Amino acid sequence: MRRTEAFADTPVRAVLSIRRRVLGLAFLVLAISAMVFAVFLRDYANRAADRAFDRLLAASALSIAGAVQVEDGRVTVELPLASLAMLGAGGDRVFYLVEAPDGAFVTGYPDLAAGRPRAARSEPNFEDLSYRGERVRVATIGRLSSVGGGAGFVSIRVAETRHGREALANEILARAVLPLVALLLVALAVVWFGVRRAFVPLAGIEQELRERAPDDLSPLRLPVPIEVMALVSALNDFMRRLDSSLKTLSGLVADAAHQVRTPLAALRAQAEVALEERDPAKVRERLVRIHRNATATSDLVNQLLMEAIVAHRLETREVAPLTPAVIVDEVRARLDDDDEGRLAVSVAPAARGVTIWGDRLALREMLRNLVENALAYSDDDVEIDVTLASSGRVAVSVADRGDGIADDEKALVLQRFRRGRAGADAPGTGLGLAVAKSVAEAHGGKIMLLDRPGGGLVARVELPCEPTPATRSATAAMATLVLAALLSLAAGSDSLARQTTYPAPEGVDRGGPVLTVAGATDTGHFAHFIRDFQAMRPEVTVVYVEMDTIRLYDAVVAGTLPPSTDVIVSSAADLQVKLANDGFARAHESEATRRLPAWARWRSEVFGFTYEPAVIVYNTALVPEAERPRSHLALTELLEREPERFRGRVGTYDIAQSGVGHLLAMQDAQISSNFWRLARAFGRVDAELGDSSPQILDLVEEGELALGYNVLGSYAFGRVVEGGRLGVVVPEDYTLVLTRTMLIPKSADDIALGGAFIDYALSPRGQAIAAGPSALGAVIPGTPGEFTSERIARAARGVVHPVALGPALLVALDQQRKARGLETWRRLVTEP
Repeated sequence: MRRTEAFADTPVRAVLSIRRRVLGLAFLVLAISAMVFAVFLRDYANRAADRAFDRLLAASALSIAGAVQVEDGRVTVELPLASLAMLGAGGDRVFYLVEAPDGAFVTGYPDLAAGRPRAARSEPNFEDLSYRGERVRVATIGRLSSVGGGAGFVSIRVAETRHGREALANEILARAVLPLVALLLVALAVVWFGVRRAFVPLAGIEQELRERAPDDLSPLRLPVPIEVMALVSALNDFMRRLDSSLKTLSGLVADAAHQVRTPLAALRAQAEVALEERDPAKVRERLVRIHRNATATSDLVNQLLMEAIVAHRLETREVAPLTPAVIVDEVRARLDDDDEGRLAVSVAPAARGVTIWGDRLALREMLRNLVENALAYSDDDVEIDVTLASSGRVAVSVADRGDGIADDEKALVLQRFRRGRAGADAPGTGLGLAVAKSVAEAHGGKIMLLDRPGGGLVARVELPCEPTPATRSATAAMATLVLAALLSLAAGSDSLARQTTYPAPEGVDRGGPVLTVAGATDTGHFAHFIRDFQAMRPEVTVVYVEMDTIRLYDAVVAGTLPPSTDVIVSSAADLQVKLANDGFARAHESEATRRLPAWARWRSEVFGFTYEPAVIVYNTALVPEAERPRSHLALTELLEREPERFRGRVGTYDIAQSGVGHLLAMQDAQISSNFWRLARAFGRVDAELGDSSPQILDLVEEGELALGYNVLGSYAFGRVVEGGRLGVVVPEDYTLVLTRTMLIPKSADDIALGGAFIDYALSPRGQAIAAGPSALGAVIPGTPGEFTSERIARAARGVVHPVALGPALLVALDQQRKARGLETWRRLVTEP
């Protein structure tokens, strides 16, 4: 029986129809999806209704909070008309309550907050309660107010019954479910029709294949839909590879039959002569010839088999990343000791950092053939040189001191079973160079046979390559260093920027990655983080560019920072939020960022990593302990009481020049009813205005100033630890707390490295630096150390108010609002 008939008689086991499978699966998926969507829609309807009504509740509470005033030491509020008019849709009942910081009733429904804690933050909080026999939704907001010598949160609560919410949720669900059912029925009909039409092209392919001759492996050229094109392409590719394999196999069989027939005939003839020979010496001579012919035949068969293996592997395209040194080492390991001792290998440094994508065995056989040819045709040492060619390719050269190959034969010997005149009498098969040529070309390279100066031959193979990650990092590092140097030169003598480079530690490869940080933190303080980060990542070089907050913000917006800047650090949290809000930051999420308090992160783009109170500092020689102002009100009264004593001896931020100074002043104005009174007192004593906390602290320590206001506690605590003549007051009425923030700019080159540094700063190790030697304060609760959020909160005694990251900070940056605030500041402080 013929083979084709055997296959024709083989039964094909039929399974369930694909059409029925698709239809059944489609129905099952659609039914389950419909049920899941119905549940999801119910939940979504409830959440959507809550979100919509919660915004109205929050807006109502915020409008009431905006009307809170402190008059004669008493909290008052004139309820805005719109605060309740926006509520009550669908006949819902509305309730409200305002309580003073001490819990005293101000207005509204006194029993609305029975048993509920007072507000402790300015963000809205929502909860469901039972009130007067109905379920109500309550929004609670706190407004921090300074009353006399103390400060606290005024609690504003607004409640609404849930009838309108439930009606909206039911309406959303009803409007969504009916189209869902109709869509399910239409989808089933479309699937039925589509499945029937989808199988039509397969019938055409089947007919085309059945009508073909057995040896017809030409591509299918039927017009088919795009969805079936992948199947047709796979069939065509399979037939192409099968045709190529059959041609290769037939060629190898033909060559083997042709090449092996002669040596086998010679072997048989020699054996027959040896059998008839009676002279032992001549028998031995015949046996030597038989052995020599058998060896040559064995080498020929081995070469033919290896050529077949290489051809097969090149056809299957089994590629992997390799380095030239690995290929050279494998070839050396397969030589005997004598031949290996004749090899001299040289790999250029530039070529060590490149990768070749190719078939390991094929490339090894290519180089082995070249090396064995060189060893066979030369009695001297053979040199292997691996270099990086000017074209960007890796070049592997095998040089010998043999007779060489004539120019008119160099193209000829690269063909199968062709040998040059110089090697005609030497043993060989004529396949080695042909195999090397096919491997080089299959890898996108080329092989050249060159005359060696002084005599001999150089077989040079050039292959495509790409730099390794380490090489790319070194290149990026060099570019970053150059850009940082240019930035340093551009800053010049005006000291707008100061650049410091922290090379990778001694003994570590200096060609590793470079982290560039642009920040407003004093270099001496930030260096603690840099050096500890390098202790973890010793391969990293760090470049730190120090600028003040406003110029740093302007440089990012204007695009004048180096494009290699990976992290931006600033104490002006509002400017950082604006950068992120305006699209200049990249998102970064990790376990470390998720550990941050909610107020210290925003949009997974801006991350606080310190906890720094705004404090009052004084020179201990000029202000006795008993006279130190313990609160904002006490400072105001001291300056009003003794203006001549403190004339020109009080310092604070120039809020027109300092981003952090403006942020602190606007927060003060929002919280305290006494802030503009304090500003007027600054004007009466001719307060000195500075650009930074270190500048103010220097003047206080030197005795030029007696008092400093709103200085960042991180710098002040550090001076105290160093033994400076400073006293620090954490105000007892309320304490503003800033967090120094990090973000990854949109233009960053190494996003992963920037994210790694942020994660380090928020890790227990980085937070220990913040709570310890840097004295910047740890923002993550539970961090051990001297300067932690818990210790700072205990030292404050009054209300601690962290400045939360979020869109609310953008309000003070509004152009008109900022202009009015600065005008009021100038009128009170600089033009009294």
